[in-house]
Amino acid sequence: MNRTGKTGFYYGYIVVIVAIFILTVIWGTYYSFGVFFESLLVEFGWTRALTAGAASLNTLLFGIFCIVTARLCDRFDPRRVIGACGFILGLGCLLMSRIGALWQLYLFWGVIIPIGMSAYIAVLSIVARWFVRRRGMMTGIVFSGMGLGTVVIPPLASRLISIYDWRISYIIVGTIGLILMVLAAQFLRRDPRQIGQLPYGEVEQESSVSEARGFSLREAIHTRQFWLVCGMYFVFLFCVPLIMVHIVIHATGMGISAVNAANILAIVGALFIVGVNVMGITGDRLGNKLAFVMSFILMAIAFLWLLPTRETWMLYPFAGIFGFAYGGMQVLFSPIVAELFGLRSHGVILATSNFAGTIGATVSPILAGHIFDTTGSYSLAFLICVIIATVGFILTLLLRPGSSEGG
Repeated sequence: MNRTGKTGFYYGYIVVIVAIFILTVIWGTYYSFGVFFESLLVEFGWTRALTAGAASLNTLLFGIFCIVTARLCDRFDPRRVIGACGFILGLGCLLMSRIGALWQLYLFWGVIIPIGMSAYIAVLSIVARWFVRRRGMMTGIVFSGMGLGTVVIPPLASRLISIYDWRISYIIVGTIGLILMVLAAQFLRRDPRQIGQLPYGEVEQESSVSEARGFSLREAIHTRQFWLVCGMYFVFLFCVPLIMVHIVIHATGMGISAVNAANILAIVGALFIVGVNVMGITGDRLGNKLAFVMSFILMAIAFLWLLPTRETWMLYPFAGIFGFAYGGMQVLFSPIVAELFGLRSHGVILATSNFAGTIGATVSPILAGHIFDTTGSYSLAFLICVIIATVGFILTLLLRPGSSEGG
């Protein structure tokens, strides 16, 4: 075997491109929920807390399904597993166009959609297997798809709603997503050794033992490092869904048009792309821990800026800082799990720590909706995020990256 194979072309770059498409579909679809949020409130008269509860259920089950999908991709051809996820994600959007009751919202958005989204962790784990050197950089490039989805799909959905209605918009978004994700999945390969190549930056004598390196999930959960990563994930996933679900309707409440409010998500997505690439490279060069510290500081600053915001222009700097910090943290979890625990069980360890974090993501959208329903303001919710982001900074300082040699 050699690094590039007989043709001299490294297939890992194809894997990266495919992963970008898949993350674009997954996260663009997910973050479009904030755009459809007001249409659902207007048509059905549900409270913000009840409506946001579907997003919370989505996030909780997403964490569980990620573990299952990561396991399935370890055992079966990821092209079939992730292709099936793409079909289910598109189907969920098509079903969303037919909802007429609250239980259907919770079933379609809260249960079916996260099954389709659960390909996310498996895709990241596949990319990590293809790159030893430049792992942070390549993970950052892949996460550009997540930002691209945020830049493209929520504004597209908002425009479609303004031209047609929210039901037809869901049909269009679901159809496009289904086709793109199913086709993209067919180009995935789980491991470079399957096609006679090596992970980028790994020499052949290292390859024979690389899969044996690192921790199993059972070994990882007995370490302090694992629980610190879980705590960091909790902080991260508490703050991000709260904003992505509520920021559009918060902005329209300040007098911004629905289309311009959706553009706030586009700014988040654009700076997310910058954040994942800058912090991915920073993690490679200066260490993942330092990059995490910087990102948590920026997240706290973003929420401090948002607290006194009363003018619409102030939302745009918030979106930029928040998007950069969001991207910075998002890109670093997969490399730091590989650094701490190796590649032996990378996918399932990453998915399990992500699931611990989904507890925060489950609570925060409902909490923010309840705070607004009872106080008429999101200020307390934003203050809580300042405190939570500070906790994340402290947890990161306690992290001690070391050997990834398991038992």
